[in-house]
Amino acid sequence: MTIYDFSVLDQNGEQFSLQQYAGKVLLVVNTATKCGFTPQYDALEKMYEELKDKGFEILDFPCNQFFHQAPGSDEEINTFCSLKFNTKFKRFKKIDVKGKNADPLYKWLITQNENNKPQAIKWNFTKFLINRKGEVVNRFAPTDKPENFLNKVKEEIEK
Repeated sequence: MTIYDFSVLDQNGEQFSLQQYAGKVLLVVNTATKCGFTPQYDALEKMYEELKDKGFEILDFPCNQFFHQAPGSDEEINTFCSLKFNTKFKRFKKIDVKGKNADPLYKWLITQNENNKPQAIKWNFTKFLINRKGEVVNRFAPTDKPENFLNKVKEEIEK
């Protein structure tokens, strides 16, 4: 199984097949607009602008499960991110990333490690690096700033 086997809901609530990203390097991030890590949007957008023409995409999944730090509708979140951080990467419908109602994509992502055992999402801005084959190759904690793992992303793009 790879990330390409999943479909998610786009901003309009329509099914969106992640197969559309086949052959690209992806960074999947659960985000929140009222979190101490929200300023990471700046670095994520900078990374996206620098690497998008080399086969790189960021997939943004707002999540309101961590102290309700992603309030508002999908449209309000999108407007906030577009106006405050000028983000241009793809943002999807707000989802759950943990618990019984976790999106199937995240149920799969958290098992993609050496032990194949779930490692829960602990907070907003957990990031998963996906290679061109659709496999998880790295996971970055919320405290891992995008500028600190930019070289790992670049290495994956060059492979």
